[in-house]
Amino acid sequence: MLMPVAAAMTSLALAAGAAAAPPAGPETDRAAVAALDVAYQAAVKANDADAMAAILDPRMTLVVGTGGVVSREDLLAAARNRLAVYEIQDEAPGSQTVRLFGDTAVVTARLRLKYVTGGKAFDRTLWFSDTYVRTAGGWRYAFGQASSALPDA
Repeated sequence: MLMPVAAAMTSLALAAGAAAAPPAGPETDRAAVAALDVAYQAAVKANDADAMAAILDPRMTLVVGTGGVVSREDLLAAARNRLAVYEIQDEAPGSQTVRLFGDTAVVTARLRLKYVTGGKAFDRTLWFSDTYVRTAGGWRYAFGQASSALPDA
């Protein structure tokens, strides 16, 4: 388990460093944001609040499929308190797309989640869109929206 987190943190460091530099071009930006989003999923899976905090914009908001709104502080507190223990929190291979709009990037991917929270086990797949903004400190995750669980295939 430590190896995937270490690899994700290396990706995070590389993506953050690339993002802090002046824009090098769309492909470099897409690659940096793609790596940052994968690193964020790994940080959530590991309940690594520090790694999450490094990626999340201070104004971050997540809207979930049930209509709930989750703040940056809520996400970080959930990780620190290990409210969910994840077995799987991974993007489906080949499902991720990154679209650039100037200093904004939107990541869309299919996400598989398998976790336990409050003594209940969950195993679901959903789609999400994560919006990243370029800041003086590099790309930051500013807004997310997740679908409801998809029907079993």
